[in-house]
Amino acid sequence: MDTPIDWIAIAARLNPDGRAFIGGRRVAAADGAAFDCISPIDGRKVADLARGRAADIDLAVRGARAAFEDGRWAHRPPRERKQVLQRLADLMRIHGDELAALETLDMGKPVALSRAVDVNSSANCVRWYAEAVDKLYDEIAPTPRTALALITREPMGVVGAIVPWNYPMLMTCWKIAPALASGNSVVLKPSEKASLTALRLAELALEAGIPEDVFNVVPGYGHEAGQALALHNDVDCIGFTGSTRTGKAIVQYAGQSNLKRVFTELGGKSPFVVLADADVEAAARACAGSIFYNQGESCNAPSRAIVEKSVLGAFTERVAALAQNYQPGDPWAKGTAMGAIVDRTQLNTVLGYIAAGVDDGAQLVAGGTPAREETGGFYVTPTVFAGVTPEMKIAREEIFGPVLSVLSADHAAQAVAIANASRYGLAASIWSRDIDRALTVARALRAGTVHVNSYDDDDITVPFGGYKESGNGRDKSLHAFEKYTELKTTWIRLPGGLAG
Repeated sequence: MDTPIDWIAIAARLNPDGRAFIGGRRVAAADGAAFDCISPIDGRKVADLARGRAADIDLAVRGARAAFEDGRWAHRPPRERKQVLQRLADLMRIHGDELAALETLDMGKPVALSRAVDVNSSANCVRWYAEAVDKLYDEIAPTPRTALALITREPMGVVGAIVPWNYPMLMTCWKIAPALASGNSVVLKPSEKASLTALRLAELALEAGIPEDVFNVVPGYGHEAGQALALHNDVDCIGFTGSTRTGKAIVQYAGQSNLKRVFTELGGKSPFVVLADADVEAAARACAGSIFYNQGESCNAPSRAIVEKSVLGAFTERVAALAQNYQPGDPWAKGTAMGAIVDRTQLNTVLGYIAAGVDDGAQLVAGGTPAREETGGFYVTPTVFAGVTPEMKIAREEIFGPVLSVLSADHAAQAVAIANASRYGLAASIWSRDIDRALTVARALRAGTVHVNSYDDDDITVPFGGYKESGNGRDKSLHAFEKYTELKTTWIRLPGGLAG
């Protein structure tokens, strides 16, 4: 029988180092500036984070460029890069409890989920790309016999990665694993709201054998460190996950600088379509489990349930009842299903949307209030609105919190029209016992991932990304290699025939 993990004791032993990781070592910001890392669990300060700015980004990029040009990593055979990344995956599992505790301390999710999901998925991601890198083949074009045309993929060079605070470790690995496996150097800017696991991963990467300057982490604010990275003329591409507003700014920065490639995975307002012949109980459980998971802080969260009228009441009643199973609790405690919102600013944003829903005339049927205020942390109860109409603010804008809007539809065609009437297109779901009907609706939904009679089913082998203002990039799967490599054609002229 497994011994229970004493997470309180592990958390008490943590002494997070918030300094940047540049050139294979921890360093303060060039100007000595720092800012507070506040835990959303109880509002206390847990570290000083280096406030990286343009000078720090430039130092990291210059080191990354030098490392790329001298080939200390890029020129290593794929087999060797594979072995190093496998060691990194092993170290992530060895230090799994520490990484999980850092993740929870930093952004508030239940530690049991940090350990079982985030750590394991992150290590699996690194291992999967390690295993893939020596199994990718280049191409030979079908040219005339007088030529041989080689089509090869080469590392991009210096990759800038900017990741969000909701899945800090996993989003980091989705970016760095294919980028490093391809032979690139990386400069990572983690979210100022959750930087601790990214900084610790950089130390583990060095221990695993990734050379100095190949993987650098510069914490800081988006308008300072993030902007400097996106504007830097020696960065070859940016992989970004975050808000649509910031994604648009990064594309503009790329145009203002060296026209670097920009791959974005942005916001979402994902529709969850339930038709009259659906298994309502299964649909309600899947919807509640996904919208309240990670405190609703998921870009693909099914925040719009669009339900045919004949089952609207049953679905709404059931999902509101299930919300009671996700009341926020102590993130360190066993059995806690929902933790803290990442910071007070985001908590106020969520509460503002809840107030807007009430003001617009939606019916609040569950939650909608702050919770655990005595702890000093940032918590909100799982919230369900009924009677929502498509023009309401809570039906149009991304909330990034545990708030579900339930809308009604007369028939499947209207449900699809409501679902697609959004500037976002990240994920969607269709529920029906009629598989032909479900697949017809799935084809009509404009989203990068469409689930049929499920939600949040996932695997590293499939791409993740969206349509429309949900971005143009794809994380995960072999397709991620396309983001971090350049395609080169080498044309070789051959003799016309055999010599006599």
